[in-house]
Amino acid sequence: MKVIAINGSPRKKWNTATLLEKALEGAATQGAETELIHLYDLNYKGCISCFNCKLQDGKSYGHCSVNDELKPILQKIEEADALILGSPIYFGNVTGEMRSFLERLLFQHLAYDVVYSSLRKKATPTGIIYTMNVPESKLEEINYKKVLGTIESSIKRLFSGSDVESLYVTDTYQFDDYSKYKITMFDGELKAKRRKEEFPNDCRKAFEMGQRLIQSKP
Repeated sequence: MKVIAINGSPRKKWNTATLLEKALEGAATQGAETELIHLYDLNYKGCISCFNCKLQDGKSYGHCSVNDELKPILQKIEEADALILGSPIYFGNVTGEMRSFLERLLFQHLAYDVVYSSLRKKATPTGIIYTMNVPESKLEEINYKKVLGTIESSIKRLFSGSDVESLYVTDTYQFDDYSKYKITMFDGELKAKRRKEEFPNDCRKAFEMGQRLIQSKP
C-alpha cells in the first residue's frame, strides 16, 4: 500500500506540512509506504488547455500530456492507494500551486460526455487538510465550507470515487514572534496559547485521518 501526501504550502516545516506528516504517520501504522511531496519545489503550470487528454485515439487520452516536473508526480499518484492533500487558505481558497495541481490531476480524468463522467478506472481514497487564520466560528459566515466543497465534489466525482474526508484546522499560528510584524488583527499570545493547546489535537485528527484512509481501501 502506498500513500502520497501533497503539500500545497510554501512552508515545509509549519502547520500544513506538520499535519501532513502526522497523517502519513497514521497511514504508516497500517502498513502503508508513504511519501510527502512539496509542490513549491516543482516547476509546473496548471492546465494549458491543449486537450490532448481528450483526443480521440490519442496516446495521451485520459492522461495529462504536459511534460514538466509535475508529470512524474501525477504518474505516482496513479499508482497510489490513497492521497492526502494539504493547503493553507489564501484569499478564501487553496493556494495557487494547489489549484494548478488540481487542474492537472482532475481534468485529465474528465470525460466530455453528456454526464461528465470519469475516465479513471481506479478509486483512490482522498483526504484534504485545510489550515487557516479564521476561527471555526467564522467558517459558515464566510462560506469556506461551501467554496472548498466544490473542490471536494470534483475530487469525489473524478478521482476518489467516494466522499472526500476533510479536516479544517482553524485559527492557526503564523509566526514565531508576533511582535516582529505590523499586525493588529490577531493577538500573538492567544495564538501561541491555541497553538500549544489545540494544535496537538489537530495533529491527532490528521494522524487518525491517515489511518482511516488506509482502512477504507477496498
